[in-house]
Amino acid sequence: MNFIIKLIRFYILLVIARLIKIAINMRGQSSGTSFIGMIMLKISPNFLRYTSNYIKKEQIAVTGTNGKTTTAGMLSHILEYQGNKVIHNEKGANMLSGIANTMALSIYPFKRFDYSVLESDEAYLSKLYDFIETDYLIVTNLFRDQLDRYGELNTTAKKIQEAIDKNPDLKLILNADDPIVVNFKTKDDIKPVFFGFDSITFMNKNIESKAPMELFNCTKCGNVLKYTKRFYAQQGHYYCDCGYKRPECDYTANAKIYKDYSILNITHGDKEFEFKTYLAGVYNAYNVLAAIALSMELGYEDLQDAIYNYKSIFGRCETRTIKGHKTLIQLIKNPTGASEVLKTVDLESDILIVINDNYADGRDVSWLWDADFELLKDSKKRIITSGSRAYDMATRLKYAGVENIKVIPNIHTAMHTITREAEGNITILPTYTALLEINKIKR
Repeated sequence: MNFIIKLIRFYILLVIARLIKIAINMRGQSSGTSFIGMIMLKISPNFLRYTSNYIKKEQIAVTGTNGKTTTAGMLSHILEYQGNKVIHNEKGANMLSGIANTMALSIYPFKRFDYSVLESDEAYLSKLYDFIETDYLIVTNLFRDQLDRYGELNTTAKKIQEAIDKNPDLKLILNADDPIVVNFKTKDDIKPVFFGFDSITFMNKNIESKAPMELFNCTKCGNVLKYTKRFYAQQGHYYCDCGYKRPECDYTANAKIYKDYSILNITHGDKEFEFKTYLAGVYNAYNVLAAIALSMELGYEDLQDAIYNYKSIFGRCETRTIKGHKTLIQLIKNPTGASEVLKTVDLESDILIVINDNYADGRDVSWLWDADFELLKDSKKRIITSGSRAYDMATRLKYAGVENIKVIPNIHTAMHTITREAEGNITILPTYTALLEINKIKR
């Protein structure tokens, strides 16, 4: 009887969620990506606990500093391409309220899904695992990110391990090239699945950064790590005199990185595969490899069509037409990710950089000085800076050697200006809340 009552309450919550959405839409407003989920959790703090009953096969979580949205998006796309029904928080709302929002508006009383693919903020993964036990967890990487929210890397790593400890039966899919990520573990008898690159070749030399690599310390003894190969940030083939080193990979890849696409040759066991992806940059090569690794763990190998046809969403290497201009939107939020994005920027395009310092962006914008904005110094056209920290961004560009800069703090005005004055393609580099505002602007 108690189970029946709980089930009825859950169904009522689903009805309430849809009624709220209808009411908001009738007012001509957007319900956003978290508002309804926030209400569900206020009414029933255990709302997420009941959602697992609607997943027939596996539940998957994706976390890490960079690449969560793209990795989860591609994985969801691959699974749907194989004929599966998938629940996925595709807009990147990755805290509890965002995940609850997705569940509330996706689940129907008598409908079951094959998989759930849930992107989770690193700091909220432990809270998510209080309610949902996933079968797999992908950890993409760990970089310095929003120090005012997360603290140093060891703090973030500790939060993720605490989440894993709550769900010890899950299978970890780990980036072997990241010397922090490889340390995550579950039960001793459950071996993690490692993915990584044997080589990365830049086919256009101008997309390689000339910025010096930072020193990175061994997580075991504290001495500086040594590298036989280093791809970006701390990613690469590392080792230490204490014996700590990169593990052997279950999925090993060689990548050729072109300006607009990449070719990945992947070895798994005695099988070899070749994939072409139109997601640009080495950072996206890692995202694609992570999605492929888990897809193959689930038994899917015929993946090329899904990968070839995948289009990134919501500012992650997203292409859209705005006011007649082909526009590439790429989220930037920390020095490592921004530097990799800057390698791919078309210097012939009109460029708009929008920097906010709201809570979701991180209040501390000192990371602008660590990102490789020197890559923009040969931009052929004027660069517009906007957002609440538009002047900070303009100052950073000035020190990077950029001469033609215009500051327009108001985002709508900046968007109107660049779309009116641009003669060709546009590149927009926003932080997270700036991306949300840009996404509301009519195309």
